[in-house]
Amino acid sequence: MARKRIVLSATAAVLGLAVLGACGQGAAQGGAPAPVAEEQAVVAPAAQQGAPEVKLAATEIDGLGQVLTEQGGKTLYRFDKDTAQPAKSNCEGDCAKAWPPLLAGAGVPELSGVDASVVGEVARADGTKQVTVKGWPVYTYAKDTAAGEVKGQAVGGTWYAVNPQGGKAVKAEEQQQQQQAGVKLTAAEVEGVGRVLTEQNGLTLYLFSKDSKKPPKSVCNDDCATTWPPLIASGEPELSGVDPELVGTVKRDDGTEQVTVGGWPVYTYAKDTAAGQANGHGVGGTWYAMMPEGCKSEAPFVAQKKAAPAPAGSASDSGGNGY
Repeated sequence: MARKRIVLSATAAVLGLAVLGACGQGAAQGGAPAPVAEEQAVVAPAAQQGAPEVKLAATEIDGLGQVLTEQGGKTLYRFDKDTAQPAKSNCEGDCAKAWPPLLAGAGVPELSGVDASVVGEVARADGTKQVTVKGWPVYTYAKDTAAGEVKGQAVGGTWYAVNPQGGKAVKAEEQQQQQQAGVKLTAAEVEGVGRVLTEQNGLTLYLFSKDSKKPPKSVCNDDCATTWPPLIASGEPELSGVDPELVGTVKRDDGTEQVTVGGWPVYTYAKDTAAGQANGHGVGGTWYAMMPEGCKSEAPFVAQKKAAPAPAGSASDSGGNGY
């Protein structure tokens, strides 16, 4: 695949190292001075000692857009079974042979087209330090044998090239499909809840009370955004029963633009499987059906009827976090 280097530069920032200082100990019981322990040098694992200096660069890949590459020009990937908050790799053993983790070097990483604030590191089970982007541990793919290859994209439905913001890189055809779908906001009625706002497929839209509307800001990312998919902006939205002045957009942490109504970022809910459902209203005491006026519905929290069972593997609620 053809590829070209993005000529954007970011000032390299030093990744913080936590330094632990032990408290001094007093004399041993009986007045005898405590023995002085011989100072030991902390030796990094052999794999870490051999790690090359890290370079992260935003690179344009035909058909995929901007992805991150490492110092050898190979594409970097993120794994859906890892976690970003907190950062943790769940790829060990044979997995790590197929998907070699990008190990942190001894020096400061060189960055090009990447904001230093999203770059970090996490300790792996073997004691080595792996580079993270927006909390996600990043890897190369053993079957990518040359710079510019993306053979790991969508492997197993869990591996995706990572973009400079730490999100998943999206294929051009997928972007085109999203744009063709367009956004439609409609004032509708849902049994048991009343007036709500719906999107182009008739699904109820929600607001998250942990977000903010002044200024607009979404704090629902990663696993939360799987359960509560953000409504992504696509051109000028078609409106029905909604004041155009209430509608806007906000940039998400992964660089996408999310629709806002009344300043609130809006979402659908993975457990709403058909139009006319509002199963997310009241979840965790933080999620509310959105009214056409841009505010939360004050309707009582009631069990909603489901027209069809939830898709297999859909995300479940976690009451403590509201998703």
